Amino acid sequence: MSQKPILQINDLTVSFQSGKDFLPAVDGVSFELNEGEILGIVGESGSGKSVTSLAIMGLIPAPPGKVEKGEILFEGKNLTKFTERDWRKIRGNQISMIFQEPMTSLNPLFTIGNQLMEAIRLHTDLSKEEMKLRSLELLKLVGIPRAEGILKEYPHQLSGGMRQRVMIAMAMACNPRVLIADEPTTALDVTIQAQILALMQELNQKTNTSIILITHDLGVVAEICQRVVVMYAGQIVEQGDVRTILKDPHHPYTKGLLKSVPDLRVKKDRLYSIPGTVPAPGTVKNGCRFAARCQEVFGKCHTEAPELYNSEKAGHEVRCFLHTLKEESERNVGITS
Repeated sequence: MSQKPILQINDLTVSFQSGKDFLPAVDGVSFELNEGEILGIVGESGSGKSVTSLAIMGLIPAPPGKVEKGEILFEGKNLTKFTERDWRKIRGNQISMIFQEPMTSLNPLFTIGNQLMEAIRLHTDLSKEEMKLRSLELLKLVGIPRAEGILKEYPHQLSGGMRQRVMIAMAMACNPRVLIADEPTTALDVTIQAQILALMQELNQKTNTSIILITHDLGVVAEICQRVVVMYAGQIVEQGDVRTILKDPHHPYTKGLLKSVPDLRVKKDRLYSIPGTVPAPGTVKNGCRFAARCQEVFGKCHTEAPELYNSEKAGHEVRCFLHTLKEESERNVGITS
């Protein structure tokens, strides 16, 4: 796999108006997506995952939202400077998105065939017959049987798993370079979830499409992602290689998320959950945003906001003062020994 970044997010801040103030829903987020890579973004509801993805797609509603600062570089071009006309050439063509709930994303008044062909028509010069053949090809690509019949059906006639496959087919219609999947398996049962994830992995391998997978499920990340970004209250709190973070998480929030994953080998009366809730944007004025819920909190956490520190492993970053304490402790041991 090439390590050349196809997408770079640099110091992205997205705010929404509340009364007279603009409150940051995403605050200073930076990460890269490499060619042919599957990158996971995890965190609870309200952590800023979906807002980040909407900013990448140029879909932040203005008003009340706006990209306050930062860059979104796609193949070297800064998308934050694009006009709506520029966006139409890229959105759905080179960067596509699969939304959470397919029933609200598909138009109930049009057949599957109409909606698939519309996606193709917007970005290609194919004839009607060629568009139909491409639609059939896409439905077969995502594993839908009797594709010819499905083209004539309406969204309500399909199951949840079938609708999600149609959404993936629409997103792949123009062979995008980047595919953003926002909780693509949330409303599906476990068997269908596994099929959709396997399908996305297969599409990644066949077409070399780079994928950003947004989820709250670390089990899904462990299954198909190469790297992971952990978000909390609009900031990245930890990012790095999946194996490194799952084996040796440094941030207390990441540790809490991992403890929340049920272990079938151990019988428990009560599943673990992180106490408290994600703070609303703009409510934490001082200190670490996770301090109120953290079990390893100490004095400095309430007064100072931690930076994103480099860990001992390359590419592993963590936003936590515990990491700096560990480094200081190791340096002192080195001096005394």
